[in-house]
Amino acid sequence: MKTIVAIATGNINSGISIVRVSGKRAFEICQHCMKIKIADMEDRKMYLTTLDFGGVKDKSLVVKFVSPKSFTGEDIFEFHLHGGFRLAQCVVDFLISKGASLASPGEFSKRAFLNGKLSLEEAEGVIDLINAESKAELNAGYALMVGKLNKEIEAFQNELTNILAEIEVSLDYPEEDIEYIVEEQIVSKLKDILSKLIKMQYSSKTGSIIKNGLQVAIIGKPNVGKSSLLNAMLNCDRAIVTDIAGTTRDTVEGSYEYKDIKVCLWDTAGIRESDNEVEKIGIGKSIELLRTCDVILFLTDGSRNLDKEDEKIFTLLKDFKDKPIILVSNKKDLQSYSLKLKDMISEGFENSKIVEISAKENDNVLKIKEEIYNIVLGNSINLDALYITNSRHLECVNKAIKYLQQAISQVYNISLDCISLDIKNAWNSLGEITGKNITEEVITQIFEKFCLGK
Repeated sequence: MKTIVAIATGNINSGISIVRVSGKRAFEICQHCMKIKIADMEDRKMYLTTLDFGGVKDKSLVVKFVSPKSFTGEDIFEFHLHGGFRLAQCVVDFLISKGASLASPGEFSKRAFLNGKLSLEEAEGVIDLINAESKAELNAGYALMVGKLNKEIEAFQNELTNILAEIEVSLDYPEEDIEYIVEEQIVSKLKDILSKLIKMQYSSKTGSIIKNGLQVAIIGKPNVGKSSLLNAMLNCDRAIVTDIAGTTRDTVEGSYEYKDIKVCLWDTAGIRESDNEVEKIGIGKSIELLRTCDVILFLTDGSRNLDKEDEKIFTLLKDFKDKPIILVSNKKDLQSYSLKLKDMISEGFENSKIVEISAKENDNVLKIKEEIYNIVLGNSINLDALYITNSRHLECVNKAIKYLQQAISQVYNISLDCISLDIKNAWNSLGEITGKNITEEVITQIFEKFCLGK
């Protein structure tokens, strides 16, 4: 297998840049740029030395990791350079000229998996940890990386293996007349595993929010303050604010973190009748966003009487009553303000929360953040709990549940050797999470998500 090299710290200027080399020839190739003998270096000990990469020099730290006690399971050598990207790139170019090959995205982690240093879901946890945008997502990624899910899934697989063994015994010794007893035991054990998997499946709803954030759409007619509200909630000028109705003609997105959860806000084009083709496209996007978001903020202008445009949006919202809707009355800083929303609330919206705010003065905006969190999550987030955050893992769990349900429903109707097929399929489905039953195609897709040098 070729010896690979890449910058492990990204294409940016920073305090330190790390160039990583892995493979059988790692020490041989790296010896070309340094006078200190790599063979004399102690494993996992940092050395300060002068380096010469074909005329480009640096004085920095180096360290070696001897196989198999390394991240990839191969010999690894690292240069901890001064953090200029150009310097790091010159180092990579020099090492390639001496026989190394540029690593593909995720190739170091892929080798760690192939060499048994990293399970598949641990590798996916590394990806999640790198890409995390909230504390909850960091914790979920760490739980994957340290094998929390892997341990639970392997426990299910071990139980299924024991059940398959019991079935084999009953089939091999039919004269003992123990099949009925085995069937009773099988159903009980399969139901126990199934209930745990369904609980895990249910956790994916919260897991999706941890992974992707709460999706919140701000809707209302033009010029009620949607962009001002977005800016106030993000605490920055993300959207253009003017007195001209219809300024926002496309969705504008930003995010913030509240109680460790990422919240994605979408400022939508004002919903109204319009002859302008560009504005009509924006309005269409606004309505489409209502179908995919988790929470709807319906914003009205409390300084003016509600009109037919507000009524039309209320009518539109009746198609989305399955989603949490927060009614927001804006511009309470104006003398002409009064709460008019209660007069328009119709059947189906009686339980919708009403929040009075001034987006311009940032008054009571924190209350909206609190309502968004409580209405969807309440006290359901436990940062130490295990959640299914990965859609691939959820698909595998769903398949395992389906096979176990089939096995349980037919255990008294067909022979146990046929039941064992469903149990084996459930085992294989779970094996796609742990990596014990995975195709090369899926492995490639997973590790392609990694950045270069990881």
